[in-house]
Amino acid sequence: MNRFQWITKNVAMPEIDIPEMERWISAVARSHGKVAHELTYIFCDDEEILRVNRQYLQHDYYTDIITFDYTRGKLLRGDMYISLDTVASNARLVSATYSRELLRVIIHGVLHLCGINDKGPGEREIMEMNEDRALAMLNEMEQ
Repeated sequence: MNRFQWITKNVAMPEIDIPEMERWISAVARSHGKVAHELTYIFCDDEEILRVNRQYLQHDYYTDIITFDYTRGKLLRGDMYISLDTVASNARLVSATYSRELLRVIIHGVLHLCGINDKGPGEREIMEMNEDRALAMLNEMEQ
């Protein structure tokens, strides 16, 4: 079985180097003492992420990522829905490139599976620090 699945729903596959992404995600997981085991990325539009948010979380708003965590011990397992519409909107809001924001969101889901949260007091800053560290790892891998 493939450890990673890359799926689209209502959108085209973003232009990412999938083998590089899988190496990077695996390295980030290892840096947190975990193993990227069964990870599914579902790239979608805003309407699909809103449907998922309403159906499974009873939230009535758009978001960039929803992570469903099925992790067991050190083996990371999860489904991550990523709205490419919201990624593009957020990139404009924070003056980032679309590709940089997409990478941040891709790794954000993995960091959730590693046990890092971002909803409680001080947690957002910890998540952002880990995102920055993971993005730096990718930059190092590319050189």
